[in-house]
Formats: sequence, structure tokens, C-alpha cells
Amino acid sequence: MTNVVVDADVLIAGLFSAKRKDHADLMDDLAAEITELGGRVVRRFVQRRGVSGGKKGQAPGGQANMDQPYSSRTLMSTGKVHEIAEACTETQAAAVVFANDLTGRQRTVLTEILGCPALSRSDLRRSECYHPGEWSVRNL
Repeated sequence: MTNVVVDADVLIAGLFSAKRKDHADLMDDLAAEITELGGRVVRRFVQRRGVSGGKKGQAPGGQANMDQPYSSRTLMSTGKVHEIAEACTETQAAAVVFANDLTGRQRTVLTEILGCPALSRSDLRRSECYHPGEWSVRNL
């Protein structure tokens, strides 16, 4: 999996609970790991969960759901995913590496929406070989 980031522009993203005060450090660590593998982090995206509460008459605010993904399909909110997708196009990123673990379904959906491989940090640690330009969800 690490070959996808070698000599490539990569975006990083993470969904963090408002309880998590060290999210910037976690993103810095992820960026450092990608740099050690030979990649270049060109943009970062952070979505915080539970920072603001809900409105009266609507579903409970983020506080009640802080440790849950915004979406079972995409992990993050639709707006944030579209923001990342636009950045993928602008930067011609080779991949987006998420600080969070992704389910198989999330990886599939995100890869399709983003137009490049959606990987989790744990994918960087796998020893399987992965070649840029030959990506498909089946390879992930």
C-alpha cells in the first residue's frame, strides 16, 4: 500500500470527536508518516464532531454522537467529502489518507467520490504492493 504515496501528492483527512484535544498532533503524525514514505502532503482536512449542539426541535446535537461517524457510507459529512473531492481534482492527488480506519464500504464509496484511492492510516502499514495508476477498489 505504501507505493501509492511514494513521490506523490497526497491529501490527509480526519474525523475527530470534540473530546479529542490532540487531533492536530495526530494529523501531524500522519503527515510525517507519509513524508517518511516519500509522499508530499499538499492539503489537510479536519472535521470535528460534537463541536456545536443541535437546534431545538431537531435531532440531538453533536454532543450525543461525538464518537460516531457522520455517515456510515463516507465517514464525514457530505459537504466535507465534496470539499475533499474538489481538492483532489485541483491538486491531482494520488490518494487521500484518512487518520481514521475505514470500512470496506467507506473505502469503496470514498474512492468513487474522490476519484482516487481512499486509504486509512493502517493501509500505509500494510506490506502489500500497490502501484499508482493501477488502483481499483479490489486492490485496496
